[in-house]
Amino acid sequence: MSTPLHLAVVGHTNTGKTSLLRTLTRDTDFGEVSARPSTTRHVEGARLLVEDEPVVELYDTPGMEDAMGLLEAVESLVKPGERLDGPARIDRFLHSPLATERFEQEAKVLRQLLASDAALVVIDARDPVLAKYRDELTLLAACARPLLPVLNFAHSPASREAEWREALARLGLHAVVSFDTVAPEVDGERRLLEKLITLLDAHRLPLERLLKAREAEARERMAAGRRLIAELLVDVAACRMLVKHDEDEAIQRQVELLRERIRQREQACVAALLTLYRFRPGDVDMATIPLVEGRWEEDLFSPDALRGMGIRIGKGAVAGAITGVGIDLIVGGLTLGAATVAGAVAGGLWQVFGHYGERLVGKLRGFRSLTVDDAILRLLAVRQRWLLSALHRRGHAAIEPLRLEAPDVKRWRKGPLPDALKSARQHPEWSALNEGFKPEAAREKAIAELAEQLLDEPSTR
Repeated sequence: MSTPLHLAVVGHTNTGKTSLLRTLTRDTDFGEVSARPSTTRHVEGARLLVEDEPVVELYDTPGMEDAMGLLEAVESLVKPGERLDGPARIDRFLHSPLATERFEQEAKVLRQLLASDAALVVIDARDPVLAKYRDELTLLAACARPLLPVLNFAHSPASREAEWREALARLGLHAVVSFDTVAPEVDGERRLLEKLITLLDAHRLPLERLLKAREAEARERMAAGRRLIAELLVDVAACRMLVKHDEDEAIQRQVELLRERIRQREQACVAALLTLYRFRPGDVDMATIPLVEGRWEEDLFSPDALRGMGIRIGKGAVAGAITGVGIDLIVGGLTLGAATVAGAVAGGLWQVFGHYGERLVGKLRGFRSLTVDDAILRLLAVRQRWLLSALHRRGHAAIEPLRLEAPDVKRWRKGPLPDALKSARQHPEWSALNEGFKPEAAREKAIAELAEQLLDEPSTR
């Protein structure tokens, strides 16, 4: 087993060091993220693994608060006529009383940097380039370890990225990367690792292994997320309930029961996506996902929810009490009246309808079939695809809530539904929400096809 690369994460207080660690480790429990300054008061470590082997060891450090005073103190420890290089000056400071008294926090940073192979220097790109920050960089550079400045919040409207890049170049730091710790760009992690590879050629092979592993993991998560959504859509499309058509109260009760089953099934998909991306319900403000106490704030069967996503309610859907529920027996898009069914039975064409035979008999006996309207399938697809995309791009240090936006997904708002869902309509045994559920090969094929058709929304990072 090779020795892992040791990386110190350093910088001024409250620039996003712990946030960077959370995002890289995908661990919302790492350290403490807060808007308060000096949240981290000691050194914490984390590992990045490839096939259970540690490739990189990361060390979160306290913020440097008084770099100007520290630089003066370090210089004051050099005797007249002495010629000490940077590491020797830092070492002398670390062995002085100053390191355990006035500059205790800064000493922790410098001590960890000297024990590391390199450092990620996290900079809040919104801050002006002040003298104290230049002094910090001077002290860090004195440790004689490769430094990679990471410009956090570089895409903020208040960003001073150009000023920072110029200031860093004047200090001899030309390898710089922009990386938003809360909402990383799709290729943000790749660019960060590629910069490290350029800076640390001796560690090229393990870092390249890590890069490939991270990209493979992202693809696998996206594929798993698409499958979860495809399973949801097939379950809902195939869901079917029978009720006597001449009992209005019974129909209303069954309609609400069907709706509740679909709501719970959607929530199960939401929970599974959060788990897949290593977020917990408590890590995200459910009220603005927009989930309230485990449910979407806009009810799935609300006409407003459909209109809000630009989805039209079909002519067969009735506004109000039964919005989103189709009431009748539908085969291939055609409603079969009693005469049609009777003729088919009398003519010996029963096998043409296959597994629909039992429900056709139910129709003749006065039963109706409740199914979910196409508009609801479209809304489910749009909402879950949006959530998958949002989680895929979200950093694990984010504390701002996700906010639902109406994504531009024309394919799901209008036009024909995928063939896999049309097939599911004809196979109630494919739905885990129905009695007699059979996870047969044809269902698996439909889910796989549908998952592939969900590929065109979010890209992997």
